Amino acid sequence: MSSATDHPLLSRTSIADPGVHASPRTTWTRCRAALPGLAWTGAIAFVAVRLSRFDWLQSKGISALTLAIVLGMVAGNTVYPRISASAGPGVAVSKGNLLRLGIVLYGLRLTFQDIGNVGWTGVAIDVAVIASTFGLACLLGTRVFGLDRRTAMLIGTGSSICGAAAIMAAEPVLRARAEQVAVAVATVVIFGTVAMFLYPFMYHFNAQHHLITLSPSAYGVYAGSTIHEVAQVVAAAREVDEQAANTAVIAKMVRVMMLAPFLIMLSARLSHASQRDDDTDVPGAKRAGVAISWFAFGFVAVAGVNSLDLLPPTAVSELTTLDGALLAMAMAGLGLSTHASAVRKAGVKPLALAGVLFVWLILGGLAINTGITAMLCR
Repeated sequence: MSSATDHPLLSRTSIADPGVHASPRTTWTRCRAALPGLAWTGAIAFVAVRLSRFDWLQSKGISALTLAIVLGMVAGNTVYPRISASAGPGVAVSKGNLLRLGIVLYGLRLTFQDIGNVGWTGVAIDVAVIASTFGLACLLGTRVFGLDRRTAMLIGTGSSICGAAAIMAAEPVLRARAEQVAVAVATVVIFGTVAMFLYPFMYHFNAQHHLITLSPSAYGVYAGSTIHEVAQVVAAAREVDEQAANTAVIAKMVRVMMLAPFLIMLSARLSHASQRDDDTDVPGAKRAGVAISWFAFGFVAVAGVNSLDLLPPTAVSELTTLDGALLAMAMAGLGLSTHASAVRKAGVKPLALAGVLFVWLILGGLAINTGITAMLCR
C-alpha cells in the first residue's frame, strides 16, 4: 500500500516547506490529479450523511462517520481497486489534509463555557477516565495481547476520548496504517453500540433495586465520561431523561476538548520514548523531535473563537455541517484504502483489548465518577 507521501500532492516539500513554491501550472496539475479521488470520497460522504438522517439510524447512534467508513470499505474492496491509480492522490488528500481541517472545525462544537457547566468535578472525572483508559490500552495491548504499539494506542485513544474522530486525529501523530485505524474504529463502533443499550438498562435496573445513589444528572456525567462516540452518548442519555441528556453532552464535549492537549502530550511522549521496531517506517531511525500537530492548536483556537460568540449562529451551523462533510470524506478515504485481508489479519486481539477497556469504562469509570464526586463535593 502506498503512503500518503508517495503522492506529489502530499509530499512533505509541497506542504510543509514554506520555502518551496510550486508554479501555477504545477499546482493546477496536482489539483486536477486529486479530483477523481475527491469525487469518490465526496460521493461516499454525501450518501453517508444522507443515510445518517434516517430516524432508525439516529436512534441507534450510528453516525455519518461510521457509515462513511463502512461504505468506503465496501467500495474499497470491490470497485475501487480498478481505479485506485487515478483516484489515489485525491483519496490521500481526503484522509490527510481534509481530516486535519475537519478536526480544526470540530472545535465549533465546543465552548470553554462547557467546562464551567460541569465544574471541576466533571473535568477531573474526564481527565481520570482518559488517563486510566489510555494507560491500560498501552499496557495490556502490548504486554498481554501482543499488539503493536500503534494499534494499541489507537484503540486506547478511541475508547478514552471520542471514538472515531479521536482515532482519526491520532493517526497522523502515530503515523498509523489504514488497516490499523480501521480496526480501531471497528472496536469503537461495536462496543459503543453495546453501550447505548447497556447504560440505560443499568440505570433503570439500579433505580429499581437501589444499588447505588445515581441521579439523572450523575448518570449523565457517567455516560458522557465513559461512552465512546458523541452520538452514542446522546442516544444512551436520552433513554433516561432530558436532564441526563444535557449533562451527558456537556461532559462529553469537555472530554472531546481534551483531544488537543492529549495529541500534544502523545507526540511529546513518542518523540522521547525509546526507539522500537514499529516506531517509524525506517527501522533504526530516530524521531527528530516533538512533532507538534498544528491542527491541535487550531482545534483549541476555533473552540476559543466559538466561546466568544464572534460568529453568527448561521455561520456556525453551516461550518459545523461542512465539518461533518469533511470528516465523512476523511473516513471514506480511510475505508477506500483499507483492505479486508489486512483487517482479518489483525484477528481477535484488538477486539479483546477493546472489550477489556469497555469493561473498565463501565466499572472503573463508575468508580472514578463516584470517588471523585465524593471527594470534591464534600
